Order: sequence, then C-alpha cells, then structure tokens
Amino acid sequence: MSKIRTAFFCQNCGTQSPKWAGKCPSCNEWNTFVEEVVQKTSSEPSFKSGSSRMSKPRAVSELESELHHRIPVVDQELHRVLGGGLVSGSLILFGGEPGIGKSTLMLQLALQQLNMSVLYVSGEESEEQIKMRVERIGYDNPRCLVLMETSMENILLHLAEVKPDLLIIDSIQTLTSSAIESSPGSVSQVRECTTKLMKFAKESHTVVFLIGHITKEGTLAGPKVLEHMVDCVLQFEGDRHHIYRLLRSTKNRFGSTNELGIYEMEGSGLKEVANPSDILINTQNDQLSGSAISATMEGLRPLLVEIQALASTAVYGTPQRSTTGFDIRRLNMLLAVLEKRCGFRLAMKDVFLNIAGGMRIEDPAMDLAVITAILSSSEDIAVSRTICFAGEVGLSGEIRPVTRIDQRINEAAKLGFEEIYVSSYNKGITQTNAIKIHKVGKVEELFSHLFG
Repeated sequence: MSKIRTAFFCQNCGTQSPKWAGKCPSCNEWNTFVEEVVQKTSSEPSFKSGSSRMSKPRAVSELESELHHRIPVVDQELHRVLGGGLVSGSLILFGGEPGIGKSTLMLQLALQQLNMSVLYVSGEESEEQIKMRVERIGYDNPRCLVLMETSMENILLHLAEVKPDLLIIDSIQTLTSSAIESSPGSVSQVRECTTKLMKFAKESHTVVFLIGHITKEGTLAGPKVLEHMVDCVLQFEGDRHHIYRLLRSTKNRFGSTNELGIYEMEGSGLKEVANPSDILINTQNDQLSGSAISATMEGLRPLLVEIQALASTAVYGTPQRSTTGFDIRRLNMLLAVLEKRCGFRLAMKDVFLNIAGGMRIEDPAMDLAVITAILSSSEDIAVSRTICFAGEVGLSGEIRPVTRIDQRINEAAKLGFEEIYVSSYNKGITQTNAIKIHKVGKVEELFSHLFG
C-alpha cells in the first residue's frame, strides 16, 4: 500500500505548502490554497526510454546538434506563428477566452493535415457536437480519429495502440490521473497530466497540442510551471463581438515570439486573412478629420492600421482620456509633449483614441499617426487618405527613427499610398518612385506640412 499524504496547493501559481495559509507567499493572492491528497502509485502506463544509464558531463564541443524536423502546416497563419511549421516532439500550449474559437481552430488543423495521422481527444464535447462542427467546417480527413476520454491512463493506452503523428488534447483542465486524488483542473492534476504528455511527446516524437483555459485576469489557468514545461505557448485573442481573431506566440523555443496571425470568424469556421492591411483600413473616400494611417510591424510582418481620434471640449472639470488598443500611459505622454513642447492647447479637452479592427499594437512607430489623428480632430482638418506615417515621438518633441523602415515603406507603396512621413534621422532609406517620402525631425515640421 503506497503512502498517502496531504498537501496544500495555490490555485493561482501552484505553490505547494504543508499547511493552509490565508495569503500565498509566492503570488500574494488571498484564499487560494486548496487541500489535495497526493498519492504515488508504482504501476502507471508509460513510455519507457530505451536506456536507463546515467548521463555523463560532456564538453560543449562534443555535443551533437540535431536539426529539428519541420512539418509544414496547411494553415499559413499558424505556420508563420509557429516559426515555419510543426516540430517533431514539441509540446504546444494553446490558450484563449471561452468561445473565442480554440476548439474550432484545432479541429480545422486536425482535418487539414492530410499528411499526418491525428488523434483528437475531447473531454468537453460529445461526439454529436464534434460531428456538427466537422460538418460546419466542411473538411474531411480519414486519418483523423476522435476520442472522448478524460482518464490520462486510458489515453496513454490508446496512444500506444494508435501511434499518431499529431495529438490534440481539448482541454488539459479536463484530464485526470489516478496517481493524484484531486478534482480535474486542480494544480496537481494539470501538472501531473502535462508531465506525462511531455514525456510521451519527447520519447515518441509526436507533436502534442494542449488546449488550456484562462483565468478572469486573462492568464493561462493552472500552475505557472505549465508554461515553463511546454515548448511553445500560443494565445488566441479577440472580441467575441468582432469577427477578427489574433493568434500570437508568447513563447517559442523553435522560432520568433513576435509573429502575428489574423483570422476571420465565419459560419464555416476560421478563415485566414492573407492581407490584414485591407481589413484594418477604412476604404471609404470620405475625408473625415481625426483619422490617420500608421505603418506598423508585428514581428516580421508589416501592417497598415487606422488610428481614430476624437478631441472635444471637456464637459466636466477633469478631461477624459480613453483608449482602445493603445497604451493609455503613452497617450498621456504624447498629449503632454504636444502641450509642453509644441504649444497645442489640449489640457482641457477630452481625448478618445481607437485602433480600428479591434487590434492592440505596442509599436512605438504609431506615435506619429497618433498625434496626427489627435491634431486633425482638434483642428477639424482631414488628413488625406493617401498619406501614412511611421515614426516615434520623443519627450522633446523630436521624431525618432524606427526599425525596418524599408519594409514599412514598401508595404505602404504596395497598398497604393502616395506619401509617407518618416523621421529625418532614419539612415539608409532606399528611395523609390512608387511613393513620396517626407522626412521630418520635429512635430512642428509635421504640423506645418499637413495643416499649414
């Protein structure tokens, strides 16, 4: 009979304590410790490695470098975000809000990968629900198998029999292991099941996707060690009231973490958006004040987004500052620069800022378009829709250079823009006849060029 012991786990960060505490000493959250019975068993289905010899220290020059085998993904947005396809033996955590489309995207992946044998394990939906979703998506893959199971031991037995190339778990919070006597979704259960799946992925060279829930604060549910264990963490973002979804990588051991994938939610599933600049810019010809186009970058991908601003007289004594998709603290800084360095009277005006399309971007190169939209709304003078901007604004009112300026200029020229304003301090700009490049060094120069 194995020994049974009791421990207390923080449901927020996973910290283990021998006794209950009101406040977690690690994450400082209150009333998060839950008692769980921890039991170790000796008989568990597992994938044993071929050798049990102890590893020995080796010199760096003697280490063998093995190139990771990349498996191309039919979904080009996911292919880009992963860094160029799936890596054999990788463990990928895929998180997002409820109803955002996590299961739909993973089921599309399972049905589109005709070159791989796929096992889709669902612990949340019934066979009828999955069948309805498959019919709605419209794909068919005879090599895709579906399993309704929540027991970790039974899943490992099926894996030993099926031997899939791709395993999708929906979701990791629904799995339970008999080695841990606690409820599904608890810290110990999530950690134990993830450890077994990680061992299976590394020893069998199978790609494993784990769909994970998130907390009300927007972070992935379960212990923080879960994100350290996996090779890649994907975040699916977006508003359920909008049709566009954003796929980001917050951790990737085999690629960049700055890539962005954009999807459009339709009745038949998630559709890739190959040219997001077309959907992020208002194509109407009406000349409206308070609007400017910014040439920004998301990873290695250039985007053109529309910045909308509204500056009006404050009704109450304290003016309002509100942003959607932009950092409110950076907006306050830019307003202070315009007030102090450039002499624009904005202290007693309400300022509202919005990035069209539901995007949230933190590129400093958007500063130039932001102040242009604010000044356009304040002066009630429209900016031509054939002009875009790329530049960072400093605290002295100077316009600072930004990275990858040639890619931004080429993207603007490709979409038909006639002029672009950049910093005069940017070096090595390749001149092109496709678009006129204006170089400005201060905000006053920009204002005189646009508004006279």
